[in-house]
Amino acid sequence: MAYEKTYDLLDLAIWMQSTREGISLNDIAEKYQVSRRTAERMRDMIITRFPQAEEIICENNQKRWYIPQGTLKDLINFSAEELSALETAKEIFAQKQMTDKKDILEKVINKVRASIKPDVIRKIEPDAEALLEAEGFICRPGPKLQLDEKIISKIRQAILECHQIRIKYYNQKSGKTSINTLNPYGFLYGERNHYLVAHHSDGFFGEEVHNFILSNIKDVEILDKVIVPLPNFSLQKYAEESFGAFHEEPFEVEWLFDKEVAEDAAQYIFHPTQIMIKNKDGTLTVKFRAGGRLEMDWHLYTWGDHVKVIKPENWYDK
Repeated sequence: MAYEKTYDLLDLAIWMQSTREGISLNDIAEKYQVSRRTAERMRDMIITRFPQAEEIICENNQKRWYIPQGTLKDLINFSAEELSALETAKEIFAQKQMTDKKDILEKVINKVRASIKPDVIRKIEPDAEALLEAEGFICRPGPKLQLDEKIISKIRQAILECHQIRIKYYNQKSGKTSINTLNPYGFLYGERNHYLVAHHSDGFFGEEVHNFILSNIKDVEILDKVIVPLPNFSLQKYAEESFGAFHEEPFEVEWLFDKEVAEDAAQYIFHPTQIMIKNKDGTLTVKFRAGGRLEMDWHLYTWGDHVKVIKPENWYDK
């Protein structure tokens, strides 16, 4: 117990040095699941040990504290688990064809490695490599989408700079290519396809946004016109209305997992808004509201006969 409290205090000190906005008592109480009085004691112990800590008065006279940069330079180090987590994240970005983010994270990893003493890095690198291999990301088999990174980079640039784009888009159903002028808002990454979320700038579809399969975008031109964001549109809310990356009008969903797989199913986050109910007979009920019937079908197929769709009631008639 004493060891855990010491660890929390060191963690709090590092946190207080990592932010210029400072840490409030409410932040401490929430993160470490302690009372306000305990949060005050933790803050006091940090200030006593690190008198360089500075106090900030924010809105509503709320007090926040931070430790100046560099104060803890001799106390901060990295573990094999932390190094492995960074490497794993880099591999996931690479598999998802998110090359820009992968390259940025690789630079971060190199800086982390450069900051670790040579004798320490020699000790933790073998462990980090073993952990990474255990995660299964190095040689994971399976098909991967071929995406044009130049196109993705252009779209990202347009999103960051709030500019319209003109794309050449291949429609798989019709077999035809069309030219679309769009206001791009962001990306959704699915298991089978990745999508650009965008709004037709000509207003033909009103304020409705659409998903464009990234691999079907054959060319991109960044236009001079600056985007006027859609009122009340939130990419996060839009994504939460979807199952995976498929977006359609959300509906009430209820799945019933039988006793044989209930424990396994309880480990999954099927949707950010899900409600899980462990039934007395050992089964598991999962409820949420979202669109994306096709991807739900694909996922339900992996559970075989161990799951039943309760809602929508007409699920099996489609």
